[in-house]
Amino acid sequence: MKTLYLVAGARPNFMKIAPIVRALESHGGLRYKIIHTGQHYDREMNEVFFEELGIPAPDVFMGAGGGSHAEQTAKIMLGFEQLCLAERPDAVLVVGDVNSTIACSIVAKKMHIPVAHVEAGLRSGDMAMPEEINRIVTDSISDWFFVTEPAGVDNLLREGKAREKIHFVGHVMVDNLLYQHDKLQQVDMSVFPTAGYKAGQPRYGVVTLHRPSNVDHAETFTGIGQSLREISETLPLIFPVHPRTRANLDKFGIDLGDRVTLTGPLAYMEFLHLWKDAEVVMTDSGGLQEETTALGVPCFTLRENTERPVTVEEGTNVLVGTRPENILAAFAGLGEAKTGRRPELWDGRAAERIVAILATDLSKV
Repeated sequence: MKTLYLVAGARPNFMKIAPIVRALESHGGLRYKIIHTGQHYDREMNEVFFEELGIPAPDVFMGAGGGSHAEQTAKIMLGFEQLCLAERPDAVLVVGDVNSTIACSIVAKKMHIPVAHVEAGLRSGDMAMPEEINRIVTDSISDWFFVTEPAGVDNLLREGKAREKIHFVGHVMVDNLLYQHDKLQQVDMSVFPTAGYKAGQPRYGVVTLHRPSNVDHAETFTGIGQSLREISETLPLIFPVHPRTRANLDKFGIDLGDRVTLTGPLAYMEFLHLWKDAEVVMTDSGGLQEETTALGVPCFTLRENTERPVTVEEGTNVLVGTRPENILAAFAGLGEAKTGRRPELWDGRAAERIVAILATDLSKV
């Protein structure tokens, strides 16, 4: 039986890996190992975390850790090479656009192990984003391109990729979202620390910010902060804060006011419980643009570009930018916000399509 290595480097990667693992278990035609590179250490990633995802804990934890982009990528490459030398897989599957994605793709390709890229073809056009570099390089050497939206197909064809290697399959993040949304109905949501906030606020908005282009620049972050403070006078906001973001709030002396509630980072199910009923989500997260579209929640993306245009063209996402006047204008028009629709093939079965294609292709080798 052919063996597939599934690579993840951080908690969000496991949201994408999980549906693929469940589909592999159901299919039964491929062996797999879950490889956690340890790009990010997350204390929340315990046995309960994997139980919630409906998957086993990783087979291998490489413990690569942090450092600069170069240091981290190099450590992952060295560790993954040793792993592939000890037990050579028949294919390597990588997801998204983190450093683990590019590092393990390069190692596999140089060892003549075919590479499958899930979320292939996404492009923001912004080469200042490390993720954009990771996407482009990974796609330049992949053997299977599993695409979430039509723009990804167009991008890959324009870059000269063979059409027969490009597979528009839908989105594994949406697979996971729908799976977790169903599970949420079976748990006692009153135990979530944010349940009290939600119960006391008939209307509220949710904020997430973490991109360096937003939170590492005093002028940009101050402007966004002023906008959030003004919006909160009309609509209370809750803001789960990334550690670097919190440090820069203090560093730049940004006062969001007492109608913006700050919390620490939230576990997946608790955060889903919070944002699924929000009046609006304001974010610079790529994944949250897609998840809000999948559940029909209005989303303002506080960025100048997006690599996920289907969320704007068909979904509930509005690309607002970072200028305070634009953020406030978007909020003023929230009552007329578009309803959007769930894009094609975002039906919870993307992972099944991926596994079927890989099983068929690998059986021919």
